[in-house]
Amino acid sequence: MRIIVCAKQVPDTSEVKIDPKTNRIIRDGVPSILNPDDANALEEALLIKDKDPETVVTVVSMGPPQAKDMLIECLAMGADECYLLSDRAVGGSDTWATSNAITALIEKIGPFDMIFAGRQAIDGDTAQVGPQIAEKLHLPQVTYVQKFDISEDKKVVTVQRQLEDGYEVIEVPTPCMLTCIKELNNPRYMSVSGIVKACKPDAPIYVKSAKDVECDLSKVGLEASPTVVFRSFTPAPKAPGQIIQGEDERAQSKNLLAKLKEKHAI
Repeated sequence: MRIIVCAKQVPDTSEVKIDPKTNRIIRDGVPSILNPDDANALEEALLIKDKDPETVVTVVSMGPPQAKDMLIECLAMGADECYLLSDRAVGGSDTWATSNAITALIEKIGPFDMIFAGRQAIDGDTAQVGPQIAEKLHLPQVTYVQKFDISEDKKVVTVQRQLEDGYEVIEVPTPCMLTCIKELNNPRYMSVSGIVKACKPDAPIYVKSAKDVECDLSKVGLEASPTVVFRSFTPAPKAPGQIIQGEDERAQSKNLLAKLKEKHAI
């Protein structure tokens, strides 16, 4: 079977800064990583491959040329091949335009049996691209997958979908789209042999343009994106906490009550 994994290179959120003039993330000089939820998606595909060596795991992504570094990591983890859609024509795409571009890339790659994606990217936190791709490919989809099982004939998958107060069990036929959360598995490390394979000049990483995938240019890029961001900002750090002093519990309670009254909390 062939499994497609959607992955994204994202800035390390521990060092993200916002440009106060443009309200956009400052990516220059910021370390980039494989989106954590996408790592879980890749791991689940690789677990299937571990049981069935004939399975082909294909990673697809969209981004600037440096996103190739992230795909090298995916190859080193065990993916068989990677495709990167990199073109100025798709730059600035919002989730709708991004899903149009990636859908075109997937359709160009060819038949598949399943698509895994992360629940959401840590730089945007929208959780929209995976479901939008599923809709455009006319696939059944399940989001927030925390447990996965596939039938022996590979025609039906059974998943647990995380809810706020529990989970629900869903059976879905293949091909389908599943978006994964961190509770699903623990992503593996890159192997030494995988790193050697991924760093070779002929490593199976294929960079495609919008023209290569026959992408509709009227549906991708900044101008085609209907989303308007009015403001983005870095939250101010929280004020330090206060320790309520007192000789005993009664004195501490009295001092706490005084503090709450001072702040007009009560």
